[in-house]
Amino acid sequence: MSVEILDGSTVRSFVEDEPAFNSSVDGRFAALDADRDGLLTYEEMAGELMSLRVLEKHFGVDEAAIQPDELAGLYRGLFARFDRDGSGKVDRQEFRAEMREVMLAVANGLGFLPVQMVVEEGSFLKIAVDREMGQLGKAA
Repeated sequence: MSVEILDGSTVRSFVEDEPAFNSSVDGRFAALDADRDGLLTYEEMAGELMSLRVLEKHFGVDEAAIQPDELAGLYRGLFARFDRDGSGKVDRQEFRAEMREVMLAVANGLGFLPVQMVVEEGSFLKIAVDREMGQLGKAA
């Protein structure tokens, strides 16, 4: 993990750089595709969905206010967002499209003011920051 300063334009710029964005998303897709069939099942994506910690409230400490079956339903709902055609599996295009929407929502949420954020190595936000820093270095 590292502490980075970023804003919405950093993330938006990364998403708009289609070759860089698709390469990163495709790498994550391949890492999740355990059976290498080019499709992601709920079981293959479950760990990734749970790592989003959508219910986290206080710096890594979750409150146990939700029942396990409700939590499972929440993660199934997230999976359904990716499974746009309702086939029960997510193909590469569906994964790209939903990741694009997720990242643009993050960009909109960040807005134009820079924020300091802890990001995980290899995460899309870390890749976006590193990409921007590389471009700034080329401009200098």
